[in-house]
Amino acid sequence: MRGATHAKWAACAVAVALAGAGCGGDGGGAGGADGIVSSSWGDPQNPLEPANTNEVQGGKVLDMIFRGLKRYDPKTGAATDMIAEKIETTDSVNFKIAIKDGWTFSNGEKVTAESFVNAWNYAAHLKNNQRNAYFFGYIEGYDQVHPDEGQPTAQTLSGLKVVDDLNFTVKLTQKFSTWPDTLGYAAFAPLPKAFFDSHDSWLAKPIGNGPYSVDSYAKGSKMALRRWDGYNGPDKAQNGGIDLIVYTDNNTAYTSLIAGDLDLVDDVPAAQLRNVQADLGDRYINTPAGILQTLAFPYYDKAWNTPDGAKVRTGLSRAIDREQITDTIFQKTRTPAKDWTSPVLGEDGGFDDTLCGAACEYDPAEAKKLIKEGGGLPGGQVKISYNSDTGSHKDWVDAVCNSINNTLGNNKACVGNPYGTFADFRGQITESKMSGPFRAGWQMDYPLIQNFLQPLYYTNASSNDGKWSNKEFDRLVDRANAETDTAKAVDTFKQAEEVVRDEMAAIPLWYQNGSAGYSERLSHVALNPFSVPVYEEIKVN
Repeated sequence: MRGATHAKWAACAVAVALAGAGCGGDGGGAGGADGIVSSSWGDPQNPLEPANTNEVQGGKVLDMIFRGLKRYDPKTGAATDMIAEKIETTDSVNFKIAIKDGWTFSNGEKVTAESFVNAWNYAAHLKNNQRNAYFFGYIEGYDQVHPDEGQPTAQTLSGLKVVDDLNFTVKLTQKFSTWPDTLGYAAFAPLPKAFFDSHDSWLAKPIGNGPYSVDSYAKGSKMALRRWDGYNGPDKAQNGGIDLIVYTDNNTAYTSLIAGDLDLVDDVPAAQLRNVQADLGDRYINTPAGILQTLAFPYYDKAWNTPDGAKVRTGLSRAIDREQITDTIFQKTRTPAKDWTSPVLGEDGGFDDTLCGAACEYDPAEAKKLIKEGGGLPGGQVKISYNSDTGSHKDWVDAVCNSINNTLGNNKACVGNPYGTFADFRGQITESKMSGPFRAGWQMDYPLIQNFLQPLYYTNASSNDGKWSNKEFDRLVDRANAETDTAKAVDTFKQAEEVVRDEMAAIPLWYQNGSAGYSERLSHVALNPFSVPVYEEIKVN
């Protein structure tokens, strides 16, 4: 990311805002190896360029139609070689990358070293306006193709060199020993020549090199993906394809599942959690995942960026009865947050259930006192923005507001502020148009504490949606990134996290499990550690 040094021991990450989906499903159909799976979904925020997708719905598609140098194991999240034959370095700055022969895109074009280098150059260049461009910021020449100010002075990254069809080299600006582990992220996917030669056509029907290919897409309705029989990777699709059905309400999707009109719902709505075990039995999945839900703040709005604002934000945190909300609304599929990471990290990885301490404990008297000392609520009212299209957020937002209102003795102190669609909600956030707190979901890319902090809170980080900035936090992150010893790096990141706590940069709400339900037609259904279905493993009975 711009202005940051990059970890030698850990990989950079990109924000993934959690979302749901849109309207009407159509389950049933053939079984066996050619059976089609219908799954709930939501339209992605942006066209499906790999380096311009940083939210879950688009990410699901990219994970089906692309394979990169590395792939994250669907059970453990560990980075394993996929297209990479080997990645070698003697100094953690200069890397030699050899790719396996025989990989092709679904249009028949061969995957070569140039497929990666061209894709990465496109992703990094300022003129292409890619959300994930900062991933390439540690490759030599990034400052020339993506300057903080002014126009680019180069067209390509000087640190990328094609050797031949199966080999290329990468030069970083500093030592970064685990840089190869970042290469499973979709931003680093290869792109075919068709992407550049017929860009509009490619956007309308993306061409990738994964186990599925896009058959058709009607925005607001359905994306049909079909098994690509020419795929020669080790993780061939065990079904005939996936129909991603857009739903505007996850409750409707769940009803379709129960009625037999939909095969898979990968985000069981809160309103259905009381009944899901009785409805689905062992076809209900509830597993730990690296997901944290928070309330973010618009620091570009002066009303929320005052000298005493931390007291107001901490007061709001202490006005929220997390225990009651997770028990009653979420039926224990959420756990009250006690830090800004996730329990899946474990203590050695940086999770600390004492770090937030009193700032995350429900205490109405202290909450009221802090808000008053901080100057009161900006404008006299908190409006919590959220997307209403999934049906998953209204209940908990109302519950949070009820808790705040009861604390302050004012039933209008906090209200929900719904946006009709996820795309509109994310669009307003991206354009820095929020006027108050807004729901923010973080879904890890891999289990490292750096992944929960730097992308969200470092100055100008691509997923720092609220534009929070703190020099001490940045300094500690830079120091942690320069540390080659993992334990020392984790400790330093935790010091940075304490700055987040003291300023209450965002209010941590709860850790989230991955949840899903599926029809009797399916078997071998599982969620990966990032709470996304492992679509290619699903079998249709």
